Amino acid sequence: MRVEPFTVELDPPLGTARETMRERDGFLVRIEYDGHEGIGEATPLVGWTESYEECRDALDRAADVAEELDWGVALARLDTPAARHGIALALAVARARAGEEPLYRTLGPVPADTGAEQHPERVEGVPVNATLGADGTPEAVAGRAREAVSAGYRCLKLKVGGRGVEADIERVRAVRNAVGEDVTLRVDANGAWTRPESREAVEALSALEVAYVEQPLSTADLDATGDLRDRGVDIALDESLAAHDVETVLGAEAADALVLKPMVIGGPDLAVEAARRCREAGVEPVVSTTVDAAVARSGAVHVAASIPDVAPCGLATGDRVVRDLAPDPAPVANGSVRVPQTAGLGLSEVL
Repeated sequence: MRVEPFTVELDPPLGTARETMRERDGFLVRIEYDGHEGIGEATPLVGWTESYEECRDALDRAADVAEELDWGVALARLDTPAARHGIALALAVARARAGEEPLYRTLGPVPADTGAEQHPERVEGVPVNATLGADGTPEAVAGRAREAVSAGYRCLKLKVGGRGVEADIERVRAVRNAVGEDVTLRVDANGAWTRPESREAVEALSALEVAYVEQPLSTADLDATGDLRDRGVDIALDESLAAHDVETVLGAEAADALVLKPMVIGGPDLAVEAARRCREAGVEPVVSTTVDAAVARSGAVHVAASIPDVAPCGLATGDRVVRDLAPDPAPVANGSVRVPQTAGLGLSEVL
């Protein structure tokens, strides 16, 4: 295994209720497996995964275990999600290349909405949402929403939670008025609201026909989050999957949708298994990233492509990355990300 550190800059930065993300530091992971090279990405994010230093140490330990035993044992012993993601993705890519298949066709199968399992034959594209950051006036955010719709997006996710509920509602109302009724709106509070604020927000957002509110409360409030369901707006959980495993969240009946980030869950294999569990529980899986570089982002596209009838996903982040690790094999156009069809990830060359 070879590990290569990298840094990519984000422009524009991504503002949330918690922070403004300006760059991503991670590791490229290259593994020779069964005569084929696979490539993965381990891009940790504190608060979601292990730290950068912990990730580097975990990669080194896993290589030692694999040399002594095998990669299966190394993966089983990893409890650091970003490091596990980098290795699991590299191994999955090598296997897909050995089978001369695009990665998504080697993942799954995942049950369709009907409950029947399907293994995708060919998936050309995956629907994606545009993400509107937490910065700017309601008028400015509404202007960005109009631009996104003009570019072909039919689903918008608005970051809120940093200015108080009344200001949040004002921004959502401005966006709804700007784009009309036919565009799906999602709202992401990043756990910033209190219980009273979340109830107030859900009531107001229902009148604005918001599809779902993502992470309205902190990760510790699974019971309270569950109490917000069936109030006119679906509830999605994201950060909660950094604090609880998928089974715990599903068992608490705390959400109508789960946002699955392969980097946080620990690899494409675990993300697809999480999507399977969601479908079996009647919960909608939505695939997203931690604003990763091209390798992990492409892997997440393949994960999404392995899920039949997948809802719009949070994968339209490549335009934020300055001097990416590779030419983007999965560009976004008209609200859809193109799924690479060549063997493995579809990357032509990694810098």
